[in-house]
Amino acid sequence: MRYQGLIERYRDRLPVDDTTPVVSLCEGDTPLIELHNLTGELAAETGGDPVRIFVKYEGLNPTGSFKDRGMTMAVSKAAEKGAKAIVCASTGNTSAAAAAYAARAGMTAFVLIPEGKIPMGKLAQAIAHGAVVLQIRGNFDDGMRLVKEVAGEAPVEIVNSINPYRLQGQKTGAFEIIEALGDAPDYHCIPVGNAGNISGYWIGYSEMAGCNTASCTLCNGECPYLEQPKTRKRPVMVGYQAAGAAPFMRGAPVEAPETLATAIRIGNPQSWDLARAAIEESGGWFDEVTDDELLATQSLLATREGVFCEPASAVSLCGAVRDIRAGRIPGGSTITCTLTGHGLKDTATAIAGRETVETVDADLASVKAAIVGRL
Repeated sequence: MRYQGLIERYRDRLPVDDTTPVVSLCEGDTPLIELHNLTGELAAETGGDPVRIFVKYEGLNPTGSFKDRGMTMAVSKAAEKGAKAIVCASTGNTSAAAAAYAARAGMTAFVLIPEGKIPMGKLAQAIAHGAVVLQIRGNFDDGMRLVKEVAGEAPVEIVNSINPYRLQGQKTGAFEIIEALGDAPDYHCIPVGNAGNISGYWIGYSEMAGCNTASCTLCNGECPYLEQPKTRKRPVMVGYQAAGAAPFMRGAPVEAPETLATAIRIGNPQSWDLARAAIEESGGWFDEVTDDELLATQSLLATREGVFCEPASAVSLCGAVRDIRAGRIPGGSTITCTLTGHGLKDTATAIAGRETVETVDADLASVKAAIVGRL
């Protein structure tokens, strides 16, 4: 049968019924790609049992990021309530997804973005889909505060991850991983910005193992989807942040977060408690990586494995590789890393400072010399 999106695929595990108008762009069903070149190099370097690393390539969702998983649920439930407009604060990916799904639903999307702080590719998406884009003289955390305030003053539905239906959509990433591997991985590594995605994945893994979790605010500790567990284990959850925007590592909100990984440039995560619960329940940890480290990993993943992700996505693999080298993640482990967005979201950062193009004369000798000189 034709794939119709994650709500239809997982209808029996999502809070929808026959009265819910499903708003979908056929999101989900993204590839789980096993890395071969990098893991081979790691095994040779560490000398231990080889690990298996899989990347969940969420950049192949309709708007190029994992946000589509949550947005199909949030907008469908908004439509069920009869909403005519939605609103969100965004570092870029949420605004793109909100704009696209609002267009699909015949709604108006209002998106608040930090002025001059999001990549043009993401801004172009919001504009192309017809959103009302409001640039604020402030950061994402200011935008989030304003969204919550304006929702009390205007007839708009918030579609940020404080909307519990967002996490219900995002939990399906864990379902797909278990289905692809036949079981849960040993470790799941994920970038952490607003902290909704790590919370959503943990909800998904917990449901599939037949376990309740404090990360789910919708069920209030009594999950209705535990009757048929699909696995006996849950992974250790590891959340990585950019060093300039690492409130979990500082133990408090960061007032002025700064990193080239714009998608996680967030100082006051709205899902703080839910993410903390995921880490504690799974026996995992938070850590941070520098901009130089994550950019190097982004380049390595693209040039050695053919997978192009945006800078924030590379944080998960960057941290995982470092923890494998340090022995914190032991040899023989199966590891999944969420790549949250496509590299085309932020091309300027990907090519900054790199000699990317060589100009040669349009004759055989020049082209041959350029090729042979690199062999």
